[in-house]
Amino acid sequence: QARSTLGPALDKATGTLLYNAAARLKDPKHLGFLVGYIARRDILTDLQLSAALEYVRSHPLEPLDAADFERACGVGVCVTPEQIEEAVEAVIGKHRAELLAERYHFNMGLLMGEARSRLRWADGKTIKNEVDLQVLHLLGPKTEADLEKKPKAAKARPAPVEKQKAAVVENGEVGTETRSLLEQLRGEALKFHKPGENYKTEGYVVTPNTMALLKQHLAITGGQVRTRFPPEPNGILHIGHAKAINFNFGYAKANGGVCFLRYDDTNPEKEEEKYFTAIREMVEWLGYQPYAVTHASDYFDQLYTWALELIRRGQAYVCHQKVEEIKGHNPPPSPWRDRPVEESLLLFEDMRKGKFGEGEATLRMKLVMEDGKMDPVAYRVKFTPHHRTGDKWCIYPTYDYTHCLCDSIEHITHSLCTKEFQARRSSYFWLCNALDVYCPVQWEYGRLNLLYTVVSKRKIIRLVETGAVRDWDDPRLFTLTALRRRGFPPEAINNFCARVGVTVAQATMEPHLLEACARDVLNEQAPRAMAVLEPLKVTIINFPAPKVRLPQAGGVGSGFPEGQHSPPPSPQALEVLVPNFPADESRGFHKVPFQATIYIEETDFREEVDKGYKRLAPGQPVGLRHAGYVIAIQNVIKDASGRVIELEVTCTKSDVAEKPKAFIHWVSEPLACEVRLYERLFLHKNPEDPSEVPGGFLSDLNPDSLRMVRNALVDSSVLSARPFDKFQFERLGYFSVDPDSEAGKMVFNRTVTLKEDPGKA
Repeated sequence: QARSTLGPALDKATGTLLYNAAARLKDPKHLGFLVGYIARRDILTDLQLSAALEYVRSHPLEPLDAADFERACGVGVCVTPEQIEEAVEAVIGKHRAELLAERYHFNMGLLMGEARSRLRWADGKTIKNEVDLQVLHLLGPKTEADLEKKPKAAKARPAPVEKQKAAVVENGEVGTETRSLLEQLRGEALKFHKPGENYKTEGYVVTPNTMALLKQHLAITGGQVRTRFPPEPNGILHIGHAKAINFNFGYAKANGGVCFLRYDDTNPEKEEEKYFTAIREMVEWLGYQPYAVTHASDYFDQLYTWALELIRRGQAYVCHQKVEEIKGHNPPPSPWRDRPVEESLLLFEDMRKGKFGEGEATLRMKLVMEDGKMDPVAYRVKFTPHHRTGDKWCIYPTYDYTHCLCDSIEHITHSLCTKEFQARRSSYFWLCNALDVYCPVQWEYGRLNLLYTVVSKRKIIRLVETGAVRDWDDPRLFTLTALRRRGFPPEAINNFCARVGVTVAQATMEPHLLEACARDVLNEQAPRAMAVLEPLKVTIINFPAPKVRLPQAGGVGSGFPEGQHSPPPSPQALEVLVPNFPADESRGFHKVPFQATIYIEETDFREEVDKGYKRLAPGQPVGLRHAGYVIAIQNVIKDASGRVIELEVTCTKSDVAEKPKAFIHWVSEPLACEVRLYERLFLHKNPEDPSEVPGGFLSDLNPDSLRMVRNALVDSSVLSARPFDKFQFERLGYFSVDPDSEAGKMVFNRTVTLKEDPGKA
């Protein structure tokens, strides 16, 4: 096209502009228009071309206003050397004092930028030459001092991202929130369109009605970002859903928008009320409040009306092919594709009235999807009462039909989906445009997967049925209810999702990265307590007589609620104050009794000392944490089998005793409890991979994934703890109170160890 105007020989500058226009233009229908301007030498610079590309992107409808286009691209604008000289002179005059002070260390790019802002269409190289000339005239040639490198100013070290706090306005109230999650919505999020500018998205289909529909959309939303989280209520959410929740709610929040929680309840056979409740509970547990809770079934009447309209427009038909016939990548075309519109309308009405059995008729849409799938199903017959609409309907819409239309009804701006839905993007745009309704934009991001686990509903059900796990909330699983039961704080899960980031590529992560996030949060949130898993009785034979004093009521800094007393110690016991957070004693203390009989871990005593062993042994004393005493072995008592069952020791105050090699934890007048210690449920990283686990995932179960310690002891400071309360048991790990706890027998789940096991990294 350019040669028809310029002849066979094209100069390099014109060729470069033509190449850039073809490479950067997303919609080829405007290519001829741009080539004409380049060939006629109306567009001469890359700056003009960039303006031209932005103009055609912002004006998707034909015909383009040529005069307006030319004004926007600087066509016909001639910048004289005199104008450039005057503009540069004005800019240098503005910065004359700084130039004379800093000389050639001054940022010359600033002069270039300001000169170009005064003369938008001037040639950049000409401006640079003029700046260099006038600076040389003002300062003279460079001296040796000018050639020396300017020392770099030391950068202030920013606070860790997790610690930064920012004010967030939500529902009219200002609160503080960790900024990292919102700030790390990066990657593809940076490419997202602004509300109302859907047409600027690559692949978005523009129709003659698009701009009017977008104008109506903006009038309804006020330009607000709207997202939605659309789970199917037929199972429990897992760690992958946590990323979707964070992305949808987080993106809306980061941009001052709102997020809907919409249940995709179009399959009544698998839906149960407990799933609806659990899904909302998990969304709120992660710290998000839906703008509105909706259901696809809220729109069944409208969806049915639109299905009739789709048939009337010749874009859908009733088909009688069996499910087996239309499965796979190359199914035979439907012999009913071209049946008359009136016939399909009558048959679709018969489907609604229940005149066809399940599988005897479907409503199909006339389109071919990216993956080659032809004519996806819009409605199918199911004689199953719906949990919300009862037996009103015996036909139910599919995901392919429902999803985009529900997004349209709710005026969603950004329909955020995982990557496997990319093959449905064309059908998403097609259906909205076929019905002439507002069309949102679908954006895809990579799924989040975790190694050493399975998350599919079917496989978790198999684990439950075979007794490998107790239920959906078994702490060895990675469902959100299971993670909560195990003791993972919601902040840790959100931080984990933020660290993964928003990427197009699928992310498969190691569990120890999630555990590291949990440690970071629990270190700040979980008060300390002492517990003993394998108790060994220790009797202090010279236990000091306690001072008589009354227990004191709680108060500020006491570690107990106002007016509440700590558990009173026995008359023979001392009281020891233990900081809730040793690194910050301003966060209060709790009291534990200390008396002549205490219990320590069996593993903290050895009769024979190995090299490097620093804990209790004959001739090797240890300190008792927080007690202020050092104990030394006097007698080792064994049962008939030779097993050590009790130690008799003497104690010495720490300030007079020789400093011991180690300090150990202990309990006195403890509470009996059960402790559950968890390891990975599967032995291999990918239990679903036949090449790694030929026998299937059920053959890969770790026989040591759960160890129950039924006779553990914990100090009495945890007596009033409730399910899901969290503690750091000193030297043992982080633990959470399990809902199985009952009066007289608390149950604790170990969330994570204090340090990462090197073998798991």
